[in-house]
Amino acid sequence: QVQLVESGGGLVQPGGSLRLSCAVPESIFSTHDVGWYRQALGKPRELVASITTDGMTSLEDSVRGRFTISRDSVKNTVHLQMDSVRPEDSAVYYCNAGAYYRKTFYPTNYWGQGTQVTVTS
Repeated sequence: QVQLVESGGGLVQPGGSLRLSCAVPESIFSTHDVGWYRQALGKPRELVASITTDGMTSLEDSVRGRFTISRDSVKNTVHLQMDSVRPEDSAVYYCNAGAYYRKTFYPTNYWGQGTQVTVTS
């Protein structure tokens, strides 16, 4: 069973930074694009950022200019650098190995277990 593993979540103050990591199995890292999603309590899961296998990135308006997505091909890992965080960024963050096509990310069943991010003073 293919399993992605997120890490790096925690408590952070508004305006602070946090770096999330998504370990992707080597068997699919070079063939799948990766998206970061988040789900706040009582809200639907939403796409935050995505990166293709050749490094093209896409960020949603709510995080553009504050978050950065990158991939490390040596460690088969995708990072989400979160800067200038806000309370509304609080959520469980998930990564997914899917496909990015014509400005749309299509998730698959390859999810991680999620990592909690809480922004609070």
